[in-house]
Amino acid sequence: MSIQRFFPLLLAAALTVGLSACGEETETLQPTPTPSQSQAQAQESAQPMEFVLPCYPEAGFHPLTSNNRTNLALMGLVYDTLFELDEQFQPQFALATAASSADGLSWTIAIREGVTFSDGTPLTAAHVVSCLNAARQSTLYSARLAGITSVTGAGNLVTVVLSSPNGNLPALLDIPIFLENGGAVPLGTGDYTLVGSDKSWHLELRDQGWRRERPKLETIRLYAIDETDDLIYAFDTREISLVGSDITGTSALGFSGNAETVDYATSDMLYVGFNTASGICTSATVRRALSQGIDRETIAASALSHHAVATALPIHPNSPFFDAGINTELSYSLQTMSTMLTEAGWSQVDGKWSKGHTELALKLIVNQENSYKVAAANAIAASLGGGGVTVTVETLPWDSYTAALTGGDYDLYLGEVRLTADFDPTVLIGPAGALNYSRWTDADTAALLSAYRAAQGDTRKTAAAQLCLRLGEQMPFAPLCFKNWSILSQWGQTAGASPTQQNIFHDFAQWEIAG
Repeated sequence: MSIQRFFPLLLAAALTVGLSACGEETETLQPTPTPSQSQAQAQESAQPMEFVLPCYPEAGFHPLTSNNRTNLALMGLVYDTLFELDEQFQPQFALATAASSADGLSWTIAIREGVTFSDGTPLTAAHVVSCLNAARQSTLYSARLAGITSVTGAGNLVTVVLSSPNGNLPALLDIPIFLENGGAVPLGTGDYTLVGSDKSWHLELRDQGWRRERPKLETIRLYAIDETDDLIYAFDTREISLVGSDITGTSALGFSGNAETVDYATSDMLYVGFNTASGICTSATVRRALSQGIDRETIAASALSHHAVATALPIHPNSPFFDAGINTELSYSLQTMSTMLTEAGWSQVDGKWSKGHTELALKLIVNQENSYKVAAANAIAASLGGGGVTVTVETLPWDSYTAALTGGDYDLYLGEVRLTADFDPTVLIGPAGALNYSRWTDADTAALLSAYRAAQGDTRKTAAAQLCLRLGEQMPFAPLCFKNWSILSQWGQTAGASPTQQNIFHDFAQWEIAG
């Protein structure tokens, strides 16, 4: 996991309290200032405070039906999952102790024995089957589990059958396992139990947990929030200790107080989409050239305030399936762009590219609600402009932006997608992919995608490289970077935090908490 620890924020850090969607946008964040000596002294001398977390009681605490990100973040303390994703997006055993498949179509998963829910009920395969089948119908998880055709189990074995092979299915199974008990909050097998009613809630450490190490806090008080302004006030006045944040996300809140920030890697990718159905970008050579003309490092550092990691591949650099050599080959090079355009019959006169009477002039559309994305779009235009390509950025309201995409009224667009943790790009290049607006298809790419999805173990890295090479040749879309998300905490109150995309309280037993 790429973790960055920043100096205190003295400005608008962003907290997304709703669930994010593909293409969601965010507010701007200014560069983080260095704390003054007086600030640092004040922080060092501050009295320890109680560790308190926020919650929205009215939004509910059910791990499948709550639509509030703040509440869902608490689920990592209450519920366990079959597999936990580590910093490299690799699934590690949690409630599962083994997983195997001969063909990638039918998976057998062994469930850990000796685990109980918070009321003492032993965990069985039947509980896991019930939860996975419920998740298949839920808004939160139905998309990632769409390839599952059946889930059955007996004893401590669960069988998952897929419609097409997936050699990395465990990466998709970081889903809370719970036991319905007739109440609003199902029981979990995690370290803590959620206790309370109305607006009075707290987390209580369980007497018996299956993990060897226990967290240090016996109880964690939850601070009830009604409105988003209450959350800002509670954090700024130190009533609460920590919030989760997509700093470059859309529905963002501004915090004015000092905060310590820890970034963590996500599979949330920004990319440039091409109109492959009409216009200049129907040429794969032009698309490849344009991709080489984009300075991704500048976009990640400047436009996204370092809350992103640049990449030319649709696989996060933290992943073992990321190929650094291919990434370097596809990264920013105006010389390579110039060579490709020349070989495709374009010529440069007075610094501008043209082919016959056609000038290489493009329209890039971006959703105007997010100043980070607008900044990134302008950075793309400037980067390509430095190589003689004219790019006009058109900022559009969300409805107009999506209408332009579905209507093909663009040459380029700046998009965002939360890929699944197995880094499957089907949503972007599949014939029915929701973000494949031009309905781009290529038989060789489709075959390589199927091989990559089905591959297991060491063969998956080879399959990933072959797919990335083909995507680099055809360039139906150009990855820019993967965003980092963050946790913001009161200065000096926590240490050793190791958040992950799945669980911001990952390895909570190792956290040091003052107060």
